[in-house]
Amino acid sequence: MAFVEPVTLRDRGVRLEPLSLEHEAGLAAAAADGELWKIRVTSVPEPQETRSYIETALLGREQGHRFAFTVIDDDSGKVLGTTSYHDIVPAIRRVEIGYTWYAKSTQRTHVNTSAKLLLLAHAFGTLGCHVVGWRTDNFNFASQRAIERLGAKKDGVIRGHALRRDGTIRDTVMYSMRSGEWPEARAQLLYLLEQHAT
Repeated sequence: MAFVEPVTLRDRGVRLEPLSLEHEAGLAAAAADGELWKIRVTSVPEPQETRSYIETALLGREQGHRFAFTVIDDDSGKVLGTTSYHDIVPAIRRVEIGYTWYAKSTQRTHVNTSAKLLLLAHAFGTLGCHVVGWRTDNFNFASQRAIERLGAKKDGVIRGHALRRDGTIRDTVMYSMRSGEWPEARAQLLYLLEQHAT
């Protein structure tokens, strides 16, 4: 039995369902909304590479180290983007959240906060994780701010850690949240969502 089993999570009009090839057209359209693949510090596929992107994610699920979700508007069924658990380590009950990107028209809405609330609640409440981690490019300042808004703590920077799509070598900023920090972070996320609704 896999540590992360297939599950659909939903709240506040946002649905996370296991990524599949059926989501290819919707995900390609989401990537095209804002030409996200042109952003140097992300891993968004070009629309014609969407199938390969999904196949790579599905291989990660099969191997047990990644579980990707499609982020969907629950009312319309429109694909908004994707997010994943990755670097899954069952022995120490740790997952990371990443490979997250949304159509430009979805950015700066309640969607990311709602999706992260669902993933964190599932990780700490259902999977019994002791820690949830995040990592991002040292130049992806928007991502760093978004992770910090979730209540995650900065662990440090791994220098010369990974290749970007343009061949340059990036430093990786690491964050984490421990299970004991989750109740306060959850209260803050719910507060932010309530403020957004008003």
